[in-house]
Amino acid sequence: MTPADTNIDPAPLLAAARAAARHAHAPYSRFSVGAAVLLTDGQVVTGANFENASYGLSLCAETVAIAHLSGLGRLRDVVAVAVVGGTQIDGVARGADPIRPCGRCRQVLNEAAGMGHRDIAVFCSGIEGGAIERHRLSDLLPHAFGPADLGL
Repeated sequence: MTPADTNIDPAPLLAAARAAARHAHAPYSRFSVGAAVLLTDGQVVTGANFENASYGLSLCAETVAIAHLSGLGRLRDVVAVAVVGGTQIDGVARGADPIRPCGRCRQVLNEAAGMGHRDIAVFCSGIEGGAIERHRLSDLLPHAFGPADLGL
């Protein structure tokens, strides 16, 4: 697997993730999350969390973006992802502390990484800016479950 390029400029990706978070449907948790996925050709695809009254049916921002890419036939082109989030206060999302993909999203990102035979750079920040964390997906999800575990 090709190593993740954590030297990518995360600023445009984080800006796209922040813009996407404004479209989050989060009436229950009141926690807006946006994700922006960078592809090999420079295109950026975004997603926002989508909650459901039946909580288990809710979708994380990263999963929304990756599912969209699957529909476009572009899963193998994922290079990096940026994730931001914050709590809604009076209708405005606030928060500067970095958030990271949940375990389910790490596994979903791992599927795309495997298809592209590359590790994915993961940039994490708060919805209002603040610190930026740079990770490799393989560091966030060591010993990931994948096709080899199914004997494929």
